[in-house]
Formats: sequence, C-alpha cells, structure tokens
Amino acid sequence: MSWLQSRRLHYFLGGVAILFGLLVALRMVFLFGFSSVTGGESHPWALVLETLGIGVRFDLRLAVLLMLPAMLLAWLPRWNSVRSGLLRGVSRIWFLLALAVVLLMYFIDFGHYAYLGVRLNASALKFLGDVQISQQMLWESYPVVWITLGWLALLGLSVFALFRLERVTFDRQVRPIGLWARVWGSAAMVVVVFFVLIGRTSNVNLENPVPLRWNDAFFAGDSQLGALGLNPVLFFYDTLKVPQERYDEAQVREYYPQISAYLGVDAPDAEQLDFSRRVPAQPHRLAGAAPNIVFIMLESLGTTAVGAYGNPLNPTPNLDRLAEQSWFFQHFYVPVTGTAKTVWASISGVPDVSRSETATRNPLITNQHTLINELQDYHKLYTIGGNSGWANMNALVRQSIDGIKLYEEGYWQSKNVDVWGISDLDLFKETDQLLRDLPQDKPFFAYIQTAGNHRPFTIPKENDGFEAIDRSLEEVQAAGSRSVEQYNAVRLLDFNIGRFMEMAKASGYYDNTIFVMFGDHNTRIANIDYMKPAFDQLGLESNNVPLLIHAPALLGARKFDEAVGLTDLLPTMAGLLGIEYETRSMGRDLLTTPPEGERVVPLVLREGTFPLIGAVTKDFLLQMNHDGSEPSLHDLHSDTPLDNVAEQYPEEYQRLLPLTRGLHETARYMLYDNVREQ
Repeated sequence: MSWLQSRRLHYFLGGVAILFGLLVALRMVFLFGFSSVTGGESHPWALVLETLGIGVRFDLRLAVLLMLPAMLLAWLPRWNSVRSGLLRGVSRIWFLLALAVVLLMYFIDFGHYAYLGVRLNASALKFLGDVQISQQMLWESYPVVWITLGWLALLGLSVFALFRLERVTFDRQVRPIGLWARVWGSAAMVVVVFFVLIGRTSNVNLENPVPLRWNDAFFAGDSQLGALGLNPVLFFYDTLKVPQERYDEAQVREYYPQISAYLGVDAPDAEQLDFSRRVPAQPHRLAGAAPNIVFIMLESLGTTAVGAYGNPLNPTPNLDRLAEQSWFFQHFYVPVTGTAKTVWASISGVPDVSRSETATRNPLITNQHTLINELQDYHKLYTIGGNSGWANMNALVRQSIDGIKLYEEGYWQSKNVDVWGISDLDLFKETDQLLRDLPQDKPFFAYIQTAGNHRPFTIPKENDGFEAIDRSLEEVQAAGSRSVEQYNAVRLLDFNIGRFMEMAKASGYYDNTIFVMFGDHNTRIANIDYMKPAFDQLGLESNNVPLLIHAPALLGARKFDEAVGLTDLLPTMAGLLGIEYETRSMGRDLLTTPPEGERVVPLVLREGTFPLIGAVTKDFLLQMNHDGSEPSLHDLHSDTPLDNVAEQYPEEYQRLLPLTRGLHETARYMLYDNVREQ
C-alpha cells in the first residue's frame, strides 16, 4: 500500500477535493439564493436530497475533468511538473484560465436563472447577437462592479489554494514506491476516475456504459427541482454539442393526418406536407365600418400579477376594470416564453420553437406570411420605445408586414429613461399622436410593444402623477413579485394602460377600435399560493399570460373558459372583420368550433436543446420530452398536479398524445414552410 504515499496521488485527490468543495458551495448558493425549491415546504426533503445527490455527482465529474490536465502533466514518465518548473507554470496557467471561465459561467448562470428561470444553456448565445443592448441592460440591472470583484476574489482564493497544494505535495521529501505498487495504484485510480466520470456505481453496462446525463436530474418530472440537479458548465456543453436540425420531416409526416384535421386543411396532401387552407368570411363578422385594431404587448406580465386573475394585492386596477368590459380569457397561453418569440408568433401565426436562437435571428426565414397583410386597406404602424434590432425583431416586422411604418428609438421626441428606450407612458403618448395624425381615409392597425415592466424596472420622473408604493418585501413576495421594484413596475404598466385608454377616448378612436392586450411571458415570480398548484409545479405560470380583447362598443363583455393560444389572435381578428384569407400557419379563429373537440394549445414548457413540450386544455396538460419519450397527463385542478393521471383519463390521454408531438414538430416545419417567396 506504499502507493498511497504518492505525491502525485495526494496532489490529485487534494485538487479534486478543493474543486469539488468549490462547486458544491456554488450549488448551495444556487439552492438558497436562486432556486425556488424549499425543502420540506415546496418539495419533500427526500426529493430535494436525491436531486442534490445527482447534482453533486455532476460537480465531482467536473472537478475531476478540471484536474485531469494538471494530473497528466504530473504523471509524465520523465519530464513532468513534479520536476519541471516550466510544466508547473503550464499547470498554473491552465487552472487560472479554466477556473476563470468556469466561475464566470456560474455567475452568468445565477443571473440567467434569476431572469428566465432556466439554467444556462446554449440558447443563451442568442444574447451575443445584441451585445451592446445586453451589456447595457446588465449594467443598469445588476451591481456589475461588485459581481466582478466577487468573481475575481473567488478566482483568486481558488487558484491560491491549488497553488499552495502544489507546493506542499510536490516539494516534500520523496518516499520510494515499488514498481508493482505504482502499477496497482495507477490501475486503481483509473477505475475510480472511470466510475466518477460515468457518475454511476450500479447498473453499469461495461460494454456500453451510459453515463449520468442531464435528464437524470428531471427524474421527478418537476422543472424547478430538476434545475437544482444540473451543473451549468456541463449542461451548457451538452446543449452546445447537439446538432440544431431544422425539423424532423419524418415526424411531420407521421402526424400529418391529426394536424391537418386540427387545422381544418381543405385538401390534405401528406405527400406535399401541405397545411394551407382557405378560410371563408365568417358569419360572426362585425357590421358597419371596419374598426381599427391595436395590439398591445404587455412586457413580462403574467396572470399571476393581475388582480382579475387572482393576485391578492390588486396591483392592476385598470386592467381589472377593463376585464369586466372586455372579452376576458381565463386560460390564455403564449407557446414559448421570450419577447422576441412572442412577437414572432403573434405576427406570423407560427410558434417560435427554434431551440438555440430565436427565429428572428435566422435571416433565411424572417420573411413570413402574416394575416396582417390581409388588412389591405389599413394604415399599419409598429411602435417600440427602444431599438427594434433587439433579437433582430425588426427583420420580421419589416420583411413580413407590407407597408408597415416602424417607429423606434431615434425617432421619438421623448428622452430615453433606460436601456429599453423611452418610457411606456411616453411611448403611448407619442403613439397616440401618430394615430391622431393619420389620414381619416382608412382604419389603422397598430402594434405597440411595451418594455417598462422589465429589469431595471425604471420609474420615470415624469409619469403623470404615478407614485410608487413602499410595501414590505414580504408582502409583495407573498403576492408573486420578487421585489418591491417589480411590484411597482407592474403597477406602472397598469397605470399607463389606463392613461392610454383615456388618450384614445380623447382622440376620438376609442369607440371604433379593438384593443388586443396580451402578456408576452411571465417574469420570474416568488410565491403564488393564490394560484392553482399546477401553474407553479408544472411550470405553466411562464406561459400563462393575460388576454383582454377590449371594444365595449363593438364586442361587449364576455368570459372565455377554453384554452386559447397566441397564434389565434390574428385569425380571430380576420373573422371579426369578415376577411376571406388563405393561411398555412398554426392559428385558428377562436370563435369557430375546433375540430379536436375541447380546444388544445401547444406549449414549450422548458426551452433549450432538449425542450419539454406540452399540449394544454382548460383542464389538462399532457407533457413529454421533445423526442416523445416519457409522456404524462396532469390534472390542472388537482392539489397534486405532478401525478400522472393517464390511466384515470385514458381517452383524454390518447386524444392529446399525438397532438402534443405533432403540433410541436409541425411548428418547427412551419417556421420554414411559412416563408414568403421572394
């Protein structure tokens, strides 16, 4: 056993211990500082500990991988880092650079999860497409200087510990070790390292060993719990290395019969994968002159923040009042979270289910068919307070909408208040002026993209008398907000909506306008005990957003209980206007009877290279992995929504099963099929 006295062995084990301790400490920072998992409260301790057990095995794997290059330099037969100062210097440079990158990725991961509720993955590379805006948003939202100092301090302490270990082990007195002891010791360490990298000690097939993988962290079917078991560095690598295929044509063909029926395709053609259909003018068309249409995208506003959907602090009195006078949708979903992806789906009628970049960043597909072009005798405007080049959204707007006038940063008279440009209130005021100045010869379509309910949650000095409320942090967190600033940003957005309605009335276009107000996604939230457990535990709160179609003089008030999706908005407007049109997108008029029975809406519940997809109704959610594996049915009204109720409701399970996979794969296909010919 003399090999146990080996300096190289002590160096390797000591280095792994230092790195492993560092990574486990960072995992604890994530658990207590960023994760929404609370052992014994939100989740049983048994599940939390099992998930942490998977996570620390990933951490141990990364620690060994970081240590291996230095160890190989020490294990060289003659010229090695034990004897050579030059090779010791190479090892030190390796540790400095590798740990700098690893720690930076952890810090980015913390911010990424705090912002989006998803661990760092390859889809985050999309922010590199807008480096200047991303950098400015980070600077205005986070204490960048302190974070940088913390990163450097942690890097310095870690490198110091490893350098100190090197001196203590390599410079001590040599103890002789026999040849066979070295051979057996080396073999033993190879076996140990093998099992550490595999991440398993049982049920290992040595002919085809399957290592511990990212999906093992999601064994409980809970996205929040699964996030706790991931290692951000390894998970980023896993998502980065997977080829980003455009779509799976074989799957589109397999589910073509179900999806063509779902969409009401006139003449199904599975050979050509034709999803186009001609939609006639609807009998529920509005009488009289064609109304104006205004889409208002409510930045980062989920149902959890709106009083009409149950928020106990009632932070949205204007939206609550409008809900009583509008078509109010109790189960409205965006297909994928993210501003650019919501803009895409609302304009093109196709869910943006791209897995790494947003579809707006793909220059080959930004020229989409859109039903907005069926408004042939309309003025068309798109207004945004900041730069529409964020995520290349302006490419979609300009290339897809004929005759659109895009107003953005640089045009406005008002001054910018933060990274997102002018305030929402100033955006509404200047948009109102644009609408008033339009010729009265024809109606208008306007798309207003707000941004104020977003970090850094700026409250402008000039805000028409709006005043922030200084509630306690405990009080706002009990009502879903993560901070007082976020709570007041929601209040300000609601205030600005109320002011815009006043402007519309004063300007004379209120009574003949259909206002379509919808959230683009929910933001990160705190406690939502006032909502049904399914929204939190199944992750639906990210996709579940408010929708109000407000036109009291034209439509009156009505409540909709069925599930409705974002892509349905433009077909519904076309139906109300009595427009006959051709489409090959995913959207359907929500006033028509759906062929599948109770209405079904496709979702992406977890983004990235390995998305978790779903199909939701007002009562059920069927979710599965992107490849169709591990499907499960969940009762949205249950106190234990994570339970798989497929056996209790076999007919609903069989109804939703093909639609879930089929709608997702068809959406991927439609991103390319819906491109307009040049």
